[in-house]
Amino acid sequence: MLALWCPDWPVVAAVEAAGVPRDRPAAVVAANRVLACSALARAQGVRRGLRRREAQARCPELAVLAADPERDARMFERVALAVEEVASGVEVVRPGLIALLAQGPLQYYGGTRPTAVRLIDHVAARTGVECQIGIADGLFAATLAAHRGVVVEPGRTTDFLAPLLVEELEREPGVDRAELVGLLRRLGLRSLGAFAALPAADVASRFGSDAVLAHRLANGLDPRPPARRRPPEELAVSVELDPPVTRVDAAAFASRALAERLHALLAGHGLACTRLGIRACTVDGVELARVWRCAEPLTPVGTVDRVRWQLDAWLTRELAGAGLVAAAEHGGVRRLRLSGEEVVTAGALQMGLWGDIGAADERAGRALVRVQAMLGPEGVYTAVLGGGRGSAERVRLVPWGDERGAPSEGAAAGDVRGDAAEPWPGRLPAPSPATVLVRPAPAEVLTAAGDPVRMTDRYALTGAPARIVVNGGRPMPLRAWAGPWPVDQRWWDVVSGWRGSRLQVVVDGEAAIESGSWAFPSGAGADGDEGGGPGEVALLLLWGEHGRWSVTGVYD
Repeated sequence: MLALWCPDWPVVAAVEAAGVPRDRPAAVVAANRVLACSALARAQGVRRGLRRREAQARCPELAVLAADPERDARMFERVALAVEEVASGVEVVRPGLIALLAQGPLQYYGGTRPTAVRLIDHVAARTGVECQIGIADGLFAATLAAHRGVVVEPGRTTDFLAPLLVEELEREPGVDRAELVGLLRRLGLRSLGAFAALPAADVASRFGSDAVLAHRLANGLDPRPPARRRPPEELAVSVELDPPVTRVDAAAFASRALAERLHALLAGHGLACTRLGIRACTVDGVELARVWRCAEPLTPVGTVDRVRWQLDAWLTRELAGAGLVAAAEHGGVRRLRLSGEEVVTAGALQMGLWGDIGAADERAGRALVRVQAMLGPEGVYTAVLGGGRGSAERVRLVPWGDERGAPSEGAAAGDVRGDAAEPWPGRLPAPSPATVLVRPAPAEVLTAAGDPVRMTDRYALTGAPARIVVNGGRPMPLRAWAGPWPVDQRWWDVVSGWRGSRLQVVVDGEAAIESGSWAFPSGAGADGDEGGGPGEVALLLLWGEHGRWSVTGVYD
């Protein structure tokens, strides 16, 4: 397999679309996190996963650009067209990465070096985009080889993968293997070779189905085993557009019903699509075709998204940079055809209770997208747990539709929101508070004699906690307490570093309500009955550098 990779493609596309000079450091940001950055930005300390403010502090002249998957896919079309001019069988894995079988180009151009030179020079001449070539057995190994610009000899893929870190298993966008990678590291399996040496049966019984796929990748095998039966020859649907469409919204509307027909056809054969073929015919008879490869079996919504991105590229003038004319110049698209170029058994999908493919999630997603259309891209957020030592630090608000996985690649050491799978020494033990306060409430912890309880420089309590006062209310007796758990975070950073300690306390629910200082839950607490008594309420306290206690979380 031959992989052609354009480094930092989201940044390349965003810089060109925004007209930012190429000699200026740039980064693409999503949910206030650096999604990708240019080489100039990396030279000044910017890394993927950094917070936007920290990235700008490291590089004041940094150009901050918004993430736009549709823009990335639309502008990458010209690169795919340039590759198609010198090699056939092009597959778009994702914007920035192209895969094709290496045997044909290698034989035609006379070896790996002439082929690589031909592809790199042609893409640079037609599009002005830099790219790297990698050749290896299988798409996973070829992609990693392209990142390093190397050619792996046939049969040596396992030797190439063996010394690489297991973090390579989660580099692919849209695939979250942070939990698996963290578990492998804790078990001492830090390289792909060590993971590949495990018996496949043990991996399946200990880790699960996704780990079996990762184990195949670590062994240099194809992501999916060969199909044991030949799929039906005609797994395609088409529609005649009358009148021909010249606008993206009209074409996307027609593709929605077409995508549902394709998935109904595949479901009838017990199949799901992993490589989607999109073909369009213009009024003047121009044939346009593209194949999209997907890491997971496609849903109808995922199919519609890819068709919309492709039609956006065909119907706009972005192709002019590749020396072509937009489809609208040929009278518009009069026929649209979707086909399942590669399929797997439908068991690879998580089916709903009545056999539907995530119908409830799909309806909820459509509702959120509609609200987002009215309020803007940042009008709908979902909470995602990430890395960190405190409860508030672990919560990230991600706009709906953005990548929900915790950033890990290139995350700076000590970044409080790095990989959630890391050990994080000093992290608050489970369970986490059910309610994390945006504004901590001031509190005072007292001993039985009424003396204030404080923290010493060695993180020891000056007395045994017996009562607590929150927001200046009435003192509440403590039923139990645990801790303290000290935190000495980023001591080398005078700006964001801080020292403190956490303490867990349990108060009586009736006393909490009578104190009038806190909006405690009115339902049953930890030991409340079913009648709705308040029971007990557990609080998470923080001793900060200001020398005072504050309530930062409430447990159910």
